[in-house]
Amino acid sequence: MKHYFLAIAFMAAAFAVRAQTDFFDRDTLVVPGAVPRLIASQFSFTEGASVDRKGNVFFTDQPNNKIWEYDVKGRLTLWLDSAGRSNGTYFDRKGNLVTCADERGELWSISPGKKVRVLMKDLGGHQLNGPNDVWIDRKGGIYFTDPYYQRPYWTRTKPDIDGMKVYYLPEGKDQAVEVAANLVRPNGIVGTPDGQFLYVADIQDKKTYRYRINPDATLSDRQLFAEMGSDGITLDERGNLYLTGNGVTVFSPAGEKIAHIPVSVKSASNLCFGGRDKKDLFITAVESIYVLPMRVKGVE
Repeated sequence: MKHYFLAIAFMAAAFAVRAQTDFFDRDTLVVPGAVPRLIASQFSFTEGASVDRKGNVFFTDQPNNKIWEYDVKGRLTLWLDSAGRSNGTYFDRKGNLVTCADERGELWSISPGKKVRVLMKDLGGHQLNGPNDVWIDRKGGIYFTDPYYQRPYWTRTKPDIDGMKVYYLPEGKDQAVEVAANLVRPNGIVGTPDGQFLYVADIQDKKTYRYRINPDATLSDRQLFAEMGSDGITLDERGNLYLTGNGVTVFSPAGEKIAHIPVSVKSASNLCFGGRDKKDLFITAVESIYVLPMRVKGVE
């Protein structure tokens, strides 16, 4: 009998741990029974998922130098070839797709008509490491991370700027200002809709931080949010933060892990909410892209 109760206690503890790490709160976020559905698996490495005002999702295939669109009708089309080796992307309020074009360390703005305008090409005459991910505030200013990843299409073999940092490019300017340092390799970045907080994932240091955004766009009050880094990150309407890596891990606004969404290839790189009602979670993962119906909406 003693062994029986010990077994029951062990099973209960194991279930509690499993619930806490994988399933706690999952059904309040994900449509019950739903799993990520494969849309396509024809790419080399998918990245930079973002959504326009209509709910159409755009993502990059950086090794193949292309940007793809998956529209609200379920159609997948090549949107732009020769995309500057774009990585992270984000739509501005005018409907232009701002991209981290790291072929030459630039920031691009691509109009709906696919006209490219270079927003930033250097930092005080020095080439950026490699703009990676981007978020745009209500004033039209651009926050972006600038880690260094040696690319096979580069002729350079070392960075031109010391350190891997976060920068802010004010609207209408062509020179960014440093807003966050003391990071090993910053990658994913996203801000809250009210413009109060900015999340930055330090992928190499396996940490994600939350900063307060000051009225002048500088950052302060850095707080460790999660003991986990990430490639791409996004937020839902409840303020939950979604981090990528081994699938997708969801943290509450208080920094508590509340759900884990496995993806068959495990290594998820980026994600965004899309679809007409912004309740479909799109996940880029290696050569594939997936969609998962959610019970929560994304934020703009």
